[in-house]
Amino acid sequence: MTEQRKKLVLIVVDVLCVFVAALPSAILTLMFTPYQRGIDCDDKSISFPYRRDTISHGSMAAVTITCSIVIITTGEAYLVHTNRLHSNSDFNQYLAALYKVVGTFLFGGAVSQSLTDLAKFTIGRPRPNFLSVCAPVACNGYMQQINCTGSLRNVTESRLSFYSGHSSFGMYCMLFLSLYVQARMQGKWTRLVRPTIQFFLVAFAVYVGYTRISDHKHHPTDVLVGLLQGALIAVLNVRYVSDFFKRRSPPLCRRPDAAETEQLEHKPNPQPSEPRHGNHHNCSGPV
Repeated sequence: MTEQRKKLVLIVVDVLCVFVAALPSAILTLMFTPYQRGIDCDDKSISFPYRRDTISHGSMAAVTITCSIVIITTGEAYLVHTNRLHSNSDFNQYLAALYKVVGTFLFGGAVSQSLTDLAKFTIGRPRPNFLSVCAPVACNGYMQQINCTGSLRNVTESRLSFYSGHSSFGMYCMLFLSLYVQARMQGKWTRLVRPTIQFFLVAFAVYVGYTRISDHKHHPTDVLVGLLQGALIAVLNVRYVSDFFKRRSPPLCRRPDAAETEQLEHKPNPQPSEPRHGNHHNCSGPV
């Protein structure tokens, strides 16, 4: 198998892994209904009025996608352009660097969403506005089966409270980008710029969680668990899947000839090794 074909196989495997990680979420959403938990009609925690989303799914996607595109593409383009980031791939340097970051980001997002939907459909906790959305014909005391007159789609959604998908996905995206900024944005001028960017990224995720409570879409514990789960997946993904913080000695920036190779084998390099990130490494120029 040629080297080019091996790299193509690795790319196909990466894409398949992302799809497989997203598969539980897709199957649950398209083919399953949430667990039908019994309802206590006197439960005040599910008797809140219905309110429209302050941060809709569309707004959430627009903000997270825009931030991800701007930060990642700008960061990788600048580092490649200034020769601070170099890939061993023979392909376009910028696209190779972008592929690794975007692939890692999408994989973590798929894992986070699948875990969230698994909890939602398995637990089936009613949202705080469940009774308003359900609008039952009659509701007295505890009822295992309840006849709802509201929209079937809305009633199904109102049984997916635990835990907050907005909170988990928002925190995952924003914390992943914050860790990306921490790893990629280096220099004396970034001393306060970097934490400022990170503050607004994480603050948006926390704000989204707050709105889910004020909009009566989630209980406080739903939002708390969602934020923690998103943060955990982001940290684990950056720590064990990405190469943001990995340090390895860099190879030569050009291929040495036979004489140089023999010389290098017998003569140790007196220069200290520079940090390298996985298949990407810092390269100041030709040796």
